[in-house]
Amino acid sequence: KTYEIIVIDDGSPDGTLEVAEQLQKIYGEDKILLRPRAKKLGLGTAYIHGIKHARGNYVFIMDADLSHHPKFIPEFIKKQREGGYDLVSGTRYRGDGGVYGWDLRRKLISRGANYVTQVLLRPGASDLTGSFRLYKKEVLESLVERCVSRGYVFQMEMIVRARQLNYTIGEVPISFVDRVYGESKLGGNEIVSFLKGLLTLFATT
Repeated sequence: KTYEIIVIDDGSPDGTLEVAEQLQKIYGEDKILLRPRAKKLGLGTAYIHGIKHARGNYVFIMDADLSHHPKFIPEFIKKQREGGYDLVSGTRYRGDGGVYGWDLRRKLISRGANYVTQVLLRPGASDLTGSFRLYKKEVLESLVERCVSRGYVFQMEMIVRARQLNYTIGEVPISFVDRVYGESKLGGNEIVSFLKGLLTLFATT
């Protein structure tokens, strides 16, 4: 099967690039493409950077720290084929989807954020802040061009804009496992910027 894995590393200190370089030696440079950047420049620009190098017609976006398990990839492909969807989004909030490794505070914040988003934006998808998704390449390109948000809100805007443009959205239940290595940060600053971004989206969509 033809595939490629594009690794975008923003100078992270956790050794991602070194591991990817080892994988490249095993699987070859045509399968593992390393496209590092010198410093953290944000999620949206990482997507644009990755799309530029993607050669396929379909693009998976997923975290490389195994919080998104590759075992779900066939489910996404199956779902996309069933409905011809423009994008298929992994959901922690439907079916047997779920979250593992989060404390109660983090779960409450995530659920609360998702609930407020559902009420304000009516997005037509159950999980807006997750990033495990499968896109038709041209759909991903057109969405990224239109999205202006940063951080967590970027994922929400992608779904909201997709709905605006009448793209079809399928969903696959996934289990999200909090990162095994390194730390994920969710402080007051992230919550404030999330709320600001949410209100901006509400005002502009």
